[in-house]
Amino acid sequence: MAQVAVMGAGSWGTTLAKVFADAGSEVRLWVRRAELAETIATTRINADYLPDILLPKAIATTTDAQEALEAADIVVFAVPSQTMRDNLARWSKHLPADATLVSISKGIETETLKRMSEVIAECTGASADRIAVLSGPNLAREIADEQVAATVIACPDEDRAKAVQLAVSAPYLRPYTNT
Repeated sequence: MAQVAVMGAGSWGTTLAKVFADAGSEVRLWVRRAELAETIATTRINADYLPDILLPKAIATTTDAQEALEAADIVVFAVPSQTMRDNLARWSKHLPADATLVSISKGIETETLKRMSEVIAECTGASADRIAVLSGPNLAREIADEQVAATVIACPDEDRAKAVQLAVSAPYLRPYTNT
């Protein structure tokens, strides 16, 4: 069972937290706003983004990035691409030394035109073989509704890609790997 930190509780981050939990992983979901973290913890619903989806009990919420990241095997970055760099500046010192870092953010950084995997490498000092990208096309709502879907986990390190694949394989989501 993987220890997964999902950093961001928007619709896609919350959906992937659900998928990882449904696949048997232990998940800590970092939520920026305390009131939303409390709502998710008490009702098991992210009322702001997925108001009618019941989340598994295996998802723990926190507003403390260090707590979310502690002992994580897989760290999923689920923040908007234009805030990735600022968030990584705060989070990098808490990243476990050998965790696989997974980008699910769409787009590129406007000012530098860098992909999120490049921003992650630059801000964290992580080698490219520790960085994976989960890419669809996927729609958070459809996957949260458990409509059957597929996705790709791309990582230069095939073993890491397969570890993420295993950790996020749920009955309704089939991840494939690619180097």
